Amino acid sequence: MREIRNVTRGTVLATGARWADTFLTRLKGLLLRLELEPGEALVLTPCNSVHMFGMLFSLDVVFCDAAKRVVRVVRRLRPFLATLPVSGAVYALEMAPGAVDASRTEPGDQLEF
Repeated sequence: MREIRNVTRGTVLATGARWADTFLTRLKGLLLRLELEPGEALVLTPCNSVHMFGMLFSLDVVFCDAAKRVVRVVRRLRPFLATLPVSGAVYALEMAPGAVDASRTEPGDQLEF
């Protein structure tokens, strides 16, 4: 597990990030989970959109480019919704609702993970 830091703001988005970087781990994602604890995150790569089909809880999602710069932030994405593809996104960070606001993360911020 890894930490995800917002270098621009000097804040932490997650203290326990797991990676989903194969077809099967991305396909499974967070299915069958009942929630994400504060500090948990799933980093999907490569990924430029996410869906919430079959999910039971909302998520904050941060999309980053290859340089780990934030290109889009989605707060409280609800179950059974999806995002449109995000141009330039290579990473999607799925976190518990409120993680984005707590870290004050906005497009243009530089992340480190």
